[in-house]
Amino acid sequence: MEMETVKLSDIVMKWFPEMLPFLRENELNSRIVLRDGIGILEADDAMEIIQYSICEHQNHSFLH
Repeated sequence: MEMETVKLSDIVMKWFPEMLPFLRENELNSRIVLRDGIGILEADDAMEIIQYSICEHQNHSFLH
C-alpha cells in the first residue's frame, strides 16, 4: 500500500469522535503521513498519533 496523507481530524473522526471538542482547529488541521494508509491504522496507533500531535503543537506554542 502507498503512503497516504490525511488530516488529524480524519483520524479523530474515525476512532475517537468524542475527542473533537477538546482539540484545537490547528491541531485538527495537522497533516499526518501514514506509511500504509488510514485503512489499516488501528485504534491504539490512532491514539498514539493524536497524543503526539497534541504534544507537538504544545511544544510549538512554548517556542513562540
